[in-house]
Amino acid sequence: MSPRRTVGNLLGLAVLSYLTQGPMHPYELSRTLRAHGDDRSVKFTHGSVYMVVEQLERAAFVVQHGTSREGHRPERTQYVLTDAGRRELADWMRELVGEPRHEYPGFVTALSFIGALPPAEVVALLHRRLEGLAVLRAEAQAVTDGALAAGLHPLFLIEEEYRIAQLDADAAFTRGFLHRIEGPEGWATAWQAQHDSTDHTGTESH
Repeated sequence: MSPRRTVGNLLGLAVLSYLTQGPMHPYELSRTLRAHGDDRSVKFTHGSVYMVVEQLERAAFVVQHGTSREGHRPERTQYVLTDAGRRELADWMRELVGEPRHEYPGFVTALSFIGALPPAEVVALLHRRLEGLAVLRAEAQAVTDGALAAGLHPLFLIEEEYRIAQLDADAAFTRGFLHRIEGPEGWATAWQAQHDSTDHTGTESH
């Protein structure tokens, strides 16, 4: 098990990565993250970027490196990586790439308690999920196609390729689950009977 990181927010990893390109101030980091589409992979706001930069500074992974000014805007403090920050970035990346971990996606949690809903409603929801997955896949494919057409190397789109693979796997599972419910020997009848028997007791069923 890897030790707990001083800064565990994945936004910190993104900041460390971009600072390998040179000094930046938090507002510039935020704009760069958004311009590169990183908001599809990491949740952040302008405020959260400033906060994580402060955390990285307290951990001695970044240090202040003068100020910069754009037009008539106030001066902004720039930051650079320290040697400790570079080591942290490399170690963090090795952990994330090489060590799979148990995660807690909401859909998996819902599947754990799916018996709380009647099968007919679950079928309708799963069909709606398939429609939503198709929309997300189309968005990811459009991002990929547009960037490739603009000349971006596929290496820098690998996260979109992974996202598409995950969406395809999710859709395949969802279609399979639907078949197991609706098929000729499906679960719907027994499921509905069990749901009816627990409907007034509040007892969950797996």
